[in-house]
Amino acid sequence: MMAGNQPRAGERSRAGDRRPKVAFAGIGAMGYPMARRLAERGFPLLVHDADARAARRLTGLPSVAAATGAADFADRDIVITMLPDGTAVRECLLGTRGEAAIADALQPGATVIDMSSSAPQGTVELAGRLAERGLRLVDAPVSGGVPRAEQGTLAIMAGGDAGDLGRVTCVLDVLGSKIFHVGGVGAGHAMKALNNMLSAAGLAVAVEVLAVGKRFGLEPRSMLEVLNSSTGRNNSTENKIAQQVFSRSFSSGFSMRLMVKDLLTAMDTAHQTRTPVPVSAACLELWKAALHDLGDDPAADHTAIARYVEERAGVTLD
Repeated sequence: MMAGNQPRAGERSRAGDRRPKVAFAGIGAMGYPMARRLAERGFPLLVHDADARAARRLTGLPSVAAATGAADFADRDIVITMLPDGTAVRECLLGTRGEAAIADALQPGATVIDMSSSAPQGTVELAGRLAERGLRLVDAPVSGGVPRAEQGTLAIMAGGDAGDLGRVTCVLDVLGSKIFHVGGVGAGHAMKALNNMLSAAGLAVAVEVLAVGKRFGLEPRSMLEVLNSSTGRNNSTENKIAQQVFSRSFSSGFSMRLMVKDLLTAMDTAHQTRTPVPVSAACLELWKAALHDLGDDPAADHTAIARYVEERAGVTLD
């Protein structure tokens, strides 16, 4: 079910006829262009990042301030988190020992939108803890990478109460071109992990196919042209192979470590639902081996899996 046609109820906050006041936590590769879009479209924005320098990148824009502590969140209607994983989200919202909690500063009725790639079960537990404080939670992870974050054309997979989603649609509309309401709390994060499992398999197999072809004597660029005109076409053949692999840039903006984290989340979901997934299990092992081969480099882009396949095959796809 698409939520994009719902009324933009969030255009008005509890305080009156104005745009909701938004806080954005996590000004990284994805968070920066997303937060910037909100600021440029007039949303009063409070930004927060563990690295204060990252938050300051946006403070030159009108109506943007950097948070100095949890108390600064007291007047926020919406808090968006775009962090590495669910653990970071919980620590950000609920605080760590000796730190004030952002969730305790928020007024009852405020909504948290977790746009990170978190584990579904952890999201359900977090929703319960926020509900104890009178706060709502929508999980709304995204797909599309940095380019689509800059364009505001992300695909957003939302989980949570339909009314809660309707209240924040005015914000999500700025960030994505398609908003899908896929179920209750946690459903968005489950959908994102499963999407990335399919995406990871598509990229890995595409690179393997090109490696086989090159060893046979086929030219990789010609192969890619054929694949993109045939039934083997997928997102990776269209948007990653030429752009990231053939160019040797390996700079899509999404790390291999985060991809493996999402694959583990998808596998956990399969286990919890008692669903046999032998192909996905093999895919996960390939990606784990590639990450290990790269020395668990946190900066390694996920498209660098091509290097791992190339090294094993003794070819270079350029």
